[in-house]
Amino acid sequence: MNQDYILPDNWSIIEEGFDAERVESSESLFSIGNGAMGQRANFEESYSGHTFQGSYIAGVYYPDKTKVGWWKNGYPEYFAKVLNAPNWIGIDIEINGESLDLAKCEVKNFRRELNMQEGWYNRSFEATLQNGTEVSVNVTRFLSLEADELGVINYEVKPLNRAAQITFKPYVDAGVKNMDANWEEKFWEPLDVQHSGSEAFVTARTFKTHFNACTFMHNSILLNGNDVEILPANAEAGDDKVQFSYIIEANQNDTAAIVKFGGYTVSMNHDKDNLVAAAKKVIADAKARGYDTLLDEQKAAWASIWEMADITIEGDVEAQQGIRFNIFQLNQTYLGKDPRLNIGPKGFTGEKYGGSTYWDTEAYCIPFYMATKDQQVARNLLTYRYNQLGKAIENAAKLGFTNGAALYPMVTMNGEECHNEWEITFEEIHRNGAIAFAIYNYYRFTGDYSYIPEKGLEVLIGIARFWQQRATFSANRNKFVILGVTGPNEYENNVNNNFYTNYIAKWCIDYAVEQIARVSEEYPADHDRIMEKVNLDAAEILRWKNVADNMYFPYSEEFGVYLQQDNFLDKELVKVAELDPAQRPINQKWSWDRILRSPYIKQADVLQGFYFFEDHFTKEQLEKHFDFYEPLTVHESSLSPCVHSIQAAVLGRMEQAYTFYLRTSRLDLDDYNKEVKEGLHITSMAGTWMSIVEGFGGMRVKNDMLHFEPRIPAQWEGYSFKINFRNQVLKVSVHAGETNFTLEGDHELTVVVNGKEVTVEPNTLVTV
Repeated sequence: MNQDYILPDNWSIIEEGFDAERVESSESLFSIGNGAMGQRANFEESYSGHTFQGSYIAGVYYPDKTKVGWWKNGYPEYFAKVLNAPNWIGIDIEINGESLDLAKCEVKNFRRELNMQEGWYNRSFEATLQNGTEVSVNVTRFLSLEADELGVINYEVKPLNRAAQITFKPYVDAGVKNMDANWEEKFWEPLDVQHSGSEAFVTARTFKTHFNACTFMHNSILLNGNDVEILPANAEAGDDKVQFSYIIEANQNDTAAIVKFGGYTVSMNHDKDNLVAAAKKVIADAKARGYDTLLDEQKAAWASIWEMADITIEGDVEAQQGIRFNIFQLNQTYLGKDPRLNIGPKGFTGEKYGGSTYWDTEAYCIPFYMATKDQQVARNLLTYRYNQLGKAIENAAKLGFTNGAALYPMVTMNGEECHNEWEITFEEIHRNGAIAFAIYNYYRFTGDYSYIPEKGLEVLIGIARFWQQRATFSANRNKFVILGVTGPNEYENNVNNNFYTNYIAKWCIDYAVEQIARVSEEYPADHDRIMEKVNLDAAEILRWKNVADNMYFPYSEEFGVYLQQDNFLDKELVKVAELDPAQRPINQKWSWDRILRSPYIKQADVLQGFYFFEDHFTKEQLEKHFDFYEPLTVHESSLSPCVHSIQAAVLGRMEQAYTFYLRTSRLDLDDYNKEVKEGLHITSMAGTWMSIVEGFGGMRVKNDMLHFEPRIPAQWEGYSFKINFRNQVLKVSVHAGETNFTLEGDHELTVVVNGKEVTVEPNTLVTV
């Protein structure tokens, strides 16, 4: 834990007291989004202190040219940047002629609240300006879930010690830059600026990718809650910005307010020549509803999400706050409405990692979306990868692979690899396995096999072809080996025979062969279509099987464990507990050379394999591997604590499981890795959900049935969650000594609890 200023609360993230050193961290923590756009919690008014400005539009990106000192063949030409989008939230404020700027005021009673239950962000404070005027400010902002091109701000100012002339100066501005830009260039080209009455529209286009976006605003002025018919006293329009000025005289204790509607219409969703017209329609619809109705609709939309997705924890407010923060941010980032979109590691909260799609989606996020939403949402995520299969084949071809071998990218926006670190781009090929595993996991959970003959089998074939070609036959070992890779532990690069990579490669081939046989038997027309399309024959499949059946796995007889890679035991195995805490996190304190030579593990690697393929190993094997690898793990990846929490729970080590749960659920709230100001760890938040449902709840799907082995941390009085399993919603409530099940559905469901079958009838409480 590196910060603890967020107040414990079951449903809200709350900060009290203004501290300039916390501004950038809070901008991340209080971020808001609606699946189509999002923004950091930047102040609406001007702020001259340190700030990380960020607004983002889903799917809009820029191919920033890769900047390296030594170019290598096959290197991606660009790194996809999530773009800082034009700013629509800005409202400069002048009080009796002086700019309101919290860096230059005396600030009292500062408070922020992100209400996760209802989906709104509020900030309030009292400020004494240098001219002696004291004001109270209260600002509420939300991004509409119902009208996802619309954002709403209600900004109220009350003079406290004297009458005041208040000038609201709202603007839209396309003259923005990314904090993260290789060549310092701007990414937006202004095209058109329009304004009329209290409405303004700035249309801009991204360079290279040519996404067009109209950034719009509409403003209403109120005094003591009543509309004031007032037009802007001044309108300043430049090439990429429009700013209005509204002047209002307020007596002491009057409340002057501006209600600002803003947002984006984008060429992804509208004809690029009709963006202003589309924006005008969004404004008209918002005006017809009004602020209060829009806020009520927001509350209702979030209530609907929470009805299915909520996890309750009794007796532990910080744990409760943590899981709800994670679920809230996941839903702010991705709602499954648009199959063209995916889940970036930072979502709408920052620029790091490019905002692109990683293997995190398949490994961590799909289980959450399968269980808390309609299965079509998860199917959309799988279809996203199917639609990019051609690009995956191109990616492999650039590296010399042939015959339709597919290498899915480590980082992508459109299917093309765009990661800019060679040891990741070329070597972290295990990501291919996560794509195949997600197909298996989807079928296992939903029972919907149709995806495989329709789309998934082609993906599995491309991946199997890659693994068969990537493996090398070692005459020395008389086995197939996979050389020069980086496993999930990115603190080792260019190693040979990473256990996890070799294991999932074998599994991918075996699974592809199994599905080819099943589709041939059950869907012969699809089988024939696919075999002809990909030009696959029995002789090639035999070559795959030869690789899978003869794959090499490094193993230590001395320790009785699979080795993370061939030379892992050459390292000095000093445990993390023996490290000087001042040296942590090592990725911020050590040279990369020192990290690579160390035994320290960034995240679950061998144990990632034990998590995915739990039923391939005994509990005794898991325990031995956990005891060997976890003490060497620094957990400096956000994806690490959740896997270890689940496995600690399986082993009955509940205190350790709880500690890992707190770390994963409060990773950002408590800033464990000293980096929250850069943005939140969105994709790992799905792992937090898994640590409760799969870890403490012990949920698994085996033989088409839900299995549970419920456990409860000593710190909790109880917890509950819901699972949408094959179109029936099962609620599970766990307390010490008993577990309750209720079913929302139309037919009975048999589950297995601690090895015994239990039948749950609809709308009937069953206690075990």
